[in-house]
Amino acid sequence: MKLQFIDLGKLSISKANMRYAKKAPDVSDILPTVRKRGVLVPLIVRPNCGPDAFEIVAGARRFTAAKIVADERGDSEGEALPCAILEQGDDAAAIEASLIENIARLDPDEVTRWESFTRLVKEGRDIEDIAATFGIPELMVRRILALGNLIPRIRGLFRKGKIDRTTVRHLTLATKRQQKAWLALLDDPQQWAPTGRQLKDWLFGGACIPVKHALFDTEGMKGITLDLFEQDSYFADAEAFWTAQNAAIDERRDAYLDNGWSDVVIIPPGEYFHAYEYVRMPKTKGGRVYVDVSANGEVEFREGYVTDKEAKRIAKGEAVDTGPKVPRPEVTGTMQNYIDLHRHAAVRAALTGHPKVALRLMVAHAIVGSPLWTVRVEGQATRNDAVRESVETCKGETDFDAKRRAVLDLLNYSPEEPTVTGGNGDPSGLVGLFFALLGLTDRAVMQVIAVVIGETLAVGSAAVEAVGGEIGVDMARYWQADDAFFEALRDKMVLTRIVAEVAGEPVASANAGEKTKTLKQIVRDHIGGANGRAKVDSWVPKWMAFPPAAYTDRGGVGTVTAAELVAAVRAGSEPDPTSPGAVVALPAPEQREQQPEPLAA
Repeated sequence: MKLQFIDLGKLSISKANMRYAKKAPDVSDILPTVRKRGVLVPLIVRPNCGPDAFEIVAGARRFTAAKIVADERGDSEGEALPCAILEQGDDAAAIEASLIENIARLDPDEVTRWESFTRLVKEGRDIEDIAATFGIPELMVRRILALGNLIPRIRGLFRKGKIDRTTVRHLTLATKRQQKAWLALLDDPQQWAPTGRQLKDWLFGGACIPVKHALFDTEGMKGITLDLFEQDSYFADAEAFWTAQNAAIDERRDAYLDNGWSDVVIIPPGEYFHAYEYVRMPKTKGGRVYVDVSANGEVEFREGYVTDKEAKRIAKGEAVDTGPKVPRPEVTGTMQNYIDLHRHAAVRAALTGHPKVALRLMVAHAIVGSPLWTVRVEGQATRNDAVRESVETCKGETDFDAKRRAVLDLLNYSPEEPTVTGGNGDPSGLVGLFFALLGLTDRAVMQVIAVVIGETLAVGSAAVEAVGGEIGVDMARYWQADDAFFEALRDKMVLTRIVAEVAGEPVASANAGEKTKTLKQIVRDHIGGANGRAKVDSWVPKWMAFPPAAYTDRGGVGTVTAAELVAAVRAGSEPDPTSPGAVVALPAPEQREQQPEPLAA
């Protein structure tokens, strides 16, 4: 490397420089010094294309400050800058030089470091080399490179400070699909995007289970995710963890009983061992072992305890029956697990030949729930009292409620139950409902299914558009304009187009300058046939029809966007994101009457 003074005009910022292709760096801290004394610390450069041309590998801020000073003095060429010249073509060395200097002078953000470290890896540097070059631990290098697991938009939000460091580190554990789902929550003002510790629980489907809590050998086990930032690993498959963990707990329980303990009490997740309720007691006096199992997978074996009440009686010299010694189970935990898995495999294989039984079992799961089934009822939430009242009293809701009450009666449920769906996963309730459904005809079971899916159909979802279009829902049969509709209708351009729909273009043009109140009254008059205006029967605004359409090209109509997605899926393509307000017609479904389809008894 040799030192040389090079004219300002012969220098440009290299692509290897960390600050290449970004907005001009902040040089307010060094500008006064450069104005007074010029650039004292040499820039690191290397030969570039063209005669006597050099590109700056490190020193972009000094170069920028020197250009500002030259412009201030009206000197187009400026003073020659001291430069240390690298050999041409060594990209990795250039990236290292840029990164080392910039880290030393002005700490770059983590995303910028990730970009530079990634380029070094592509140039052939391994993690050990990078760590040694910059004098930082290998773990830190791995953590920075982990940002590559993020989709570009999340990295961009992190760089802009819109996502905190803890949240983005947890997102490095997420799959691309999970990251997109999280961004969708973040973009929706009516949804909640989890952050921090809650984000980790969201990613792992509930309690986050560290591998260190496993009582079994995890070597070679699939479904384990490494967290570089907390230097721990987690189970992505909670079900697999608990299957193995419970088997290990059972083995430990058997060992305690074989060793002479009178009883082993397992305290499941959600219940707690409160130390103040127990007193230490040796095994010879009837002390028990309490196995305290936490939701995060941690297990504590508390040896030699009795309840506080039992301890007081023992202290008085009273004989306390701490319970007979629990006999050793006929099968070990491992054997029970073996039996359960093989019986499960046989039943589900045979069940494929009995679709009617499978259908009823599925309906029972959807209604009652189970450890593997969580079905939520659509709450039809709104903060607007007028909208709430409008929906509660509309024909669609009234008709559905009548069907729901008929199903409640069919299943011998209380008519006061607000919903059919929404059980607590009670095993006896699940089995009882399954047997009840076995006694119903296919037609009756289908009536139950229709109510269950109706209760769990998400408001504003693409599924609503798909179903409504498929069965040919006629909104005029279920809806008519009411006060809540007109109160929510406030866009004058849209109102003018609606007037054109119900009254014609001449009337819309003549009243284009009127206030929204006047336009609404014209629509009301035509719908009701009042004030001498021609009555328009069965009018439905474009947004509410199946398929829906927009009145303007501004977009922002949720039903139209959902319908575009449905149409694209049917056509085997993606919706056009450049035309959110475009009218997209679904392939014409077979128009059916709104009656239950005939079913085999």
